[in-house]
This record gives sequence, structure tokens and C-alpha cells, in this order.
Amino acid sequence: MPYEELNKESLLWMYETMVTIRRFEEQSRREADAGKLRGMHSSIGQEAVPTGICAHLNEKDYVLGTHRSHHHCIAKGLDLNEMMAELLGKSTGTGKGKGGTMHIADIDRGMLGANGVVGSNIPVATGVALTAKVKGTDQVSVVFFGDGASSQGVLHESMNLAGIWKLPVIFVCENNRYAEATPFEYSVAGGSVANRADGYGIPGVTVDGQSALDVYEVGKEAVSRARMGEGPTLIEAQTYRYQGHFGADDPLGYRSKEEQEYYMSRDCIVMLQKHILDGAYADETQLETIDKKCIEAVNIATEFANNSPFPDPEELATDVYVAY
Repeated sequence: MPYEELNKESLLWMYETMVTIRRFEEQSRREADAGKLRGMHSSIGQEAVPTGICAHLNEKDYVLGTHRSHHHCIAKGLDLNEMMAELLGKSTGTGKGKGGTMHIADIDRGMLGANGVVGSNIPVATGVALTAKVKGTDQVSVVFFGDGASSQGVLHESMNLAGIWKLPVIFVCENNRYAEATPFEYSVAGGSVANRADGYGIPGVTVDGQSALDVYEVGKEAVSRARMGEGPTLIEAQTYRYQGHFGADDPLGYRSKEEQEYYMSRDCIVMLQKHILDGAYADETQLETIDKKCIEAVNIATEFANNSPFPDPEELATDVYVAY
């Protein structure tokens, strides 16, 4: 990475990344059902959004996430072994087992952290972009958030500041239509998140979040603008989470079966797979090889995590405070 064009290399990278996310999330669900972690916010169905954006990022760029951030982490290139270990609270995890599913971070790989507080990473990402601008680097800061966070005041404050100072930050709203169980139509006035960018003089773009190709193109433009010093972009990716808010809840309690079936019929992985096959970028055998590779990687990560030790109780107070 980054991938400048849609070609065989970039398409197969996106396919492998998205399948890896899907298999990782499925296994995470199994680990949770086995009682090894208390719930998890699955990103199944939303794999195309961070994949299409992160295809344009390099190791020096930064990503900040939400309580639902496994897919952000994998798209940014985090180690699966360390991620799964963190989910299970093991000392070999990204945060030594102290952060868990909602607080995965890897500073060295540019993942500044998931965060369980809704909308809280938006101003952090804006500050990261300000740092890049002051230092004169070409680094880009990307923050993902959901439609539930789109009405938080901190988003509007951040977009205003980023617009004034032309900061290299990209605000990516993963609009999966539900803030927990609250429908998007009920909670967002005006029927759009992207159109809120108009008030701050920055581009606002709506994209089909189920199409990795469309997200890739929108991400390409946004990252290019940011690198060239042209300022921020607000992207509203219309997507859908297949499972409940945190896994244990039944989404059919607040959405219809017909709606769910419609979005699942537009599965982002299946759509990308069709494009690859139709364009002869790879054949079914090659894609099956990638599928097996992803499953093997997740299996290795799961074995690594389960065989890793829990943190020593004496480590409880370490990494809590920073001495200056």
C-alpha cells in the first residue's frame, strides 16, 4: 500500500482484506459465545468501508476508530495474532490484554485506537491532522464513526476547525442505519450526514458502502486532497451491519426481515468477488486459495491467543499513568 490504481494487485488485496475481516469476526463471535470475552461489536457487512479507504494509506498515516473497530484495525494492517490475543485479554495482545475488543491500538502501524466512547476519537483525529500540518508532513488522519455519532457536537466543532485550517483529516461516517436500535431516519435531521459538510465549506460525499470499488474511488480523492493541503472531506458510506449491536441482541427486534434480506443480498464481498471474476482478474481457484489463506491466518491467531498467558496480576497498575 498505497494502491494508486484499481488493478489485479489492488483488487486482490481488497478481497483478501475483506475476507480476513469476515473470518476474524466470525471467529471472534465463536470465542464470545464460548464465554472468552463479554460481547463484541461485529463489523460483518461493513468490510468494504475501511478497506476502500485504507487502500490509499501508508504506514505513516493514522486511523482512529470506534467501539466497532476490528475491521478498521485489519484494514490498517494490524497483526491478527495480537488482535485476537487482545480480545481474549491476553498479555500478548496489542494492549497487553488490558484494552480488549473496544480499545485495540497499535501506534507503530498507525492505528491510534478504537474507543468505546461514541464520537470521542473525532477531535483526536483532528488534533492528529493539526500535528501533521504543523510539522509539514504529508500524513493523513482518518477517523471512522457511526451515524449515531454524526449528531454529536464534537463532530461539528471538528469539521469547523478542520475547514478553517484546511487540516488533512478525513471524516468517515459508516452509516449502518442504526445507532444501536435507533433508526437513522429518526435521529438525523435532513436525511443525510454528508450534506452537513456544506455548513463548513468542505466536500461532503455519499457513497455506496457495500461497493469496495466505489469506496476506493471516493477514498482516493479524499486522501489526495488531504495530502495536497486542500483540507478535509466528510464521507458518508451507506452500509449495513448484519448482526446485532453487540452480538447478543436480535436485530430483528427493531428492523424488518425484508430490509435485512435486501442488504444481505448486496454483500460487499460477493459484489467484489463478482467484479474480479467478471473482469478475469482471477479465477475461482485463485480466490479459493485466498479464502483458505484467510481462514488459516485466523485459525493461527486463535490458537496463538488461546495459548497465550493472561497478564500477571502485578501488572495491573502498569501502563495506567504516564510519568513526564
